[in-house]
Amino acid sequence: MNAPSEQIGETSVASRLAAVRRRIAATAERAGRSEADVRLVVVTKEVTPGRAAEAIAAGATDLGENRAQELVAKQAGLGADGERVTWHFIGTLQRNKVRDVVGRAALIHSVDSVALGRTIASRASAAGRTQDVLLEVNIAGESSKHGLAPDDVPPALDALVAETALNVRGLMTIAPESDADRARATFRALRELRDELRGRARAASLVELSMGMTSDFEAAIEEGATMVRIGSAIFGPRGH
Repeated sequence: MNAPSEQIGETSVASRLAAVRRRIAATAERAGRSEADVRLVVVTKEVTPGRAAEAIAAGATDLGENRAQELVAKQAGLGADGERVTWHFIGTLQRNKVRDVVGRAALIHSVDSVALGRTIASRASAAGRTQDVLLEVNIAGESSKHGLAPDDVPPALDALVAETALNVRGLMTIAPESDADRARATFRALRELRDELRGRARAASLVELSMGMTSDFEAAIEEGATMVRIGSAIFGPRGH
């Protein structure tokens, strides 16, 4: 866990970002991994362009948004600063909003159905590009969360890897809240599913594991996360 010195008195975006990076590095080392193997996606949901720009100035290279309209507005508000970073779309994506996300987000983390994946592929193909995506998996089977059931992932993967304008790069999940044991089990199960799927034809590129947020990213790193999505630990509570 983070030391008290990193909880008290460090209120700037830059200092909070540095504290998160220290925690990522320490956790990776403890797990026998390299810090370079874990990408920090700084979640700018409900954060003003000015504060997002502070994160970019402090070295953030990847920003994540979870609403299409906010992605469009945030990129417009950041201007040239926004062009310096890689954008991720991490929230539930409605099919009628795909046009606003393809071409803006380098990676869409939340493909939760074959229909959505095919809509993304169609839009990407029309734009003459290939869109990187992750399949969202509801590992814990929570009714409050989106995502494919684990048993539905293999056929969905088979269907979507056939789409030439789509590049399925890995899996994403959101762990149960306020239950550290279930969260860790969720992360471990996602890693095991990814490893099993990589043995399938045309799935060798399935390398990414997007899992872990402010409350549980250390456990996610220990279980193999290649991307963690962190907002509150850097910007404070939403709306601040």
